[in-house]
Amino acid sequence: MWRKMAIMAALAAISAGCTTMSAQDRRAADEAKCRSYGFLKKNDAFAECLQRIDLERRAELRSTPAFDPWDRPVFYRPIIIQPQPK
Repeated sequence: MWRKMAIMAALAAISAGCTTMSAQDRRAADEAKCRSYGFLKKNDAFAECLQRIDLERRAELRSTPAFDPWDRPVFYRPIIIQPQPK
């Protein structure tokens, strides 16, 4: 009985760490970061700060490779379709 409770508590604690941020939470965190740098809302510098954070996030996503459990190369070959003569 106690073993089951301990396992359930451990699984709950582990799964609680696997949450993702919503778009609103991410925006609020970005705005808080820009405010901590001293930028004021509704300002060009504040908008530029938000833009730089977003661009850094996108660049980081592009730099991380896609998950491939076998780490094998992927080859793309074009498929050429020729029209059939009538």
